[in-house]
Amino acid sequence: MQINVTHYLDQTAKRYPDKIAVDDTQKTLTFKQLQSQALRIAGCIAESGLENHPIAVFMQKGCDMVMSFAAVNYSGNFYVPVDTKSPDSRIKSIFDSLQSKIILTNEANYERLQSLYEGKIICITDKTPLPQPLPKKGGECSPPSGELEGALFAMMGGVIDTDPVYSIFTSGSTGNPKGVVISHRGVIDYIDWAIQTFDVDENTVIANQAPFYFDNSTLDLYLMFATGAELLIVPDEYYAFPAKLLDLLNEKKVNFVFWVPFVLINIANYDLLGQKKPEYLRKILFAGEVMPNRHLNYWRKHLPDCLYANLYGPTEITVDCTFYIVDREFTDDEPLPIGKPCRNSGVLILTADDREAKTNEQGELCVRGSSLAMGYYNDPEKTAKVFVQNPLNPHYPEIIYRTGDVVYRNERGEIMYVGRKDFQIKHAGYRIELGEIENAVLGTGLVKTVCVVYNQEQKEIVLFYQTEADLNIGEFRKRMLQFVPKYMLPTKQYRLDEMPLSANGKIDRLKLQKSI
Repeated sequence: MQINVTHYLDQTAKRYPDKIAVDDTQKTLTFKQLQSQALRIAGCIAESGLENHPIAVFMQKGCDMVMSFAAVNYSGNFYVPVDTKSPDSRIKSIFDSLQSKIILTNEANYERLQSLYEGKIICITDKTPLPQPLPKKGGECSPPSGELEGALFAMMGGVIDTDPVYSIFTSGSTGNPKGVVISHRGVIDYIDWAIQTFDVDENTVIANQAPFYFDNSTLDLYLMFATGAELLIVPDEYYAFPAKLLDLLNEKKVNFVFWVPFVLINIANYDLLGQKKPEYLRKILFAGEVMPNRHLNYWRKHLPDCLYANLYGPTEITVDCTFYIVDREFTDDEPLPIGKPCRNSGVLILTADDREAKTNEQGELCVRGSSLAMGYYNDPEKTAKVFVQNPLNPHYPEIIYRTGDVVYRNERGEIMYVGRKDFQIKHAGYRIELGEIENAVLGTGLVKTVCVVYNQEQKEIVLFYQTEADLNIGEFRKRMLQFVPKYMLPTKQYRLDEMPLSANGKIDRLKLQKSI
């Protein structure tokens, strides 16, 4: 029985030592290089004698960051990716919460980190040693000494599957980021399920889009570790130029992607698949926000032989807890199911009075099982609010996570996503889901991309949309009334050349909300 994610890399490095593991377009690492260099860094970390300690990794996404994650886990600790593009105040808030005694960085971020952090900094560099650098020998970190090597393997041997593997900081409602802690068992269960469900092997080439401080990246990273698949880390600038992105997919023979829907939507909006196709692409997975069927149908028309899968899960779950492999036709205005639970994930749909919802009855999606996060790091109060006793089980302790997402099961037994509890509004005496309005707007066929927010002060439903010209409001209202009642029509409409995006590649609803 596997208990530690590093076992994936150990096994794969034996099977495919010289095969490329990671390619960030500037540098590549074979599996043997990835393992050996990670072990050297782990030896440097092990000198501290820390166990199950959070170690922040502060550098840009690339080969060195992947190597750093493995090193932290080899040392018997857990890694915390920190976005270098975040403002200093947010970074300091994360460091204050972690109270980490060590941070891994590289030359590009070393000087800035010194002004933000007073503890020990381990700097990965191939050039002139900096203050507090990794020990260097022949341009690489020195291998751990015999005594240190013994301590390193003792630490690894002491790891159990309920120990943390990583923590990802997500935005908190109070403005303070929350560190979600994920266990080895959660990752192992999830990856073993994904390998079997999506038939991933050493011939798979994965194009990574998700930032490493976003939990979607877990699938990309550990599929590579576990199967010998190649991981292509696509530089962020390619997503701003989708035509170049498609060229890169063909150049690198990418056959597997797991992206936020907005990337797929953007390619559809530019009608790029009519001009050039990703010739090798076979599996297209997406998660993180709602995938409109209008844009999915575009992809299915141009790439009909691909597998398409809609995955769902909040950060407080190990990436995803439900999935739906698209198996039938949908009209543009229909919602896409989020499907059924992933293996070893339990999904409950609870009504406001904590009973199990019936077919077609809406309720809050709650999750139980090994996919649950361990809670929020250094924040027992927030943890206790959402990681709670299962109200359907009064007999023994069983923790569930309340997601805050409203869903229902349809007649097929599929889970259908409705929206966030906090996206549900009371307008003109009616309870309305903003997601239902967005789906209706896309169903009109008059706009490319859409986001609907609510102005609580003015009691107005506000529509932001992308299209080449302003909407003909008369025609727009006429088409909308085919899908929704009059009280759900947007009160105001604003055309945008581009939708603002968050760091994770999702539409930045908060920014749009603040603009009204």
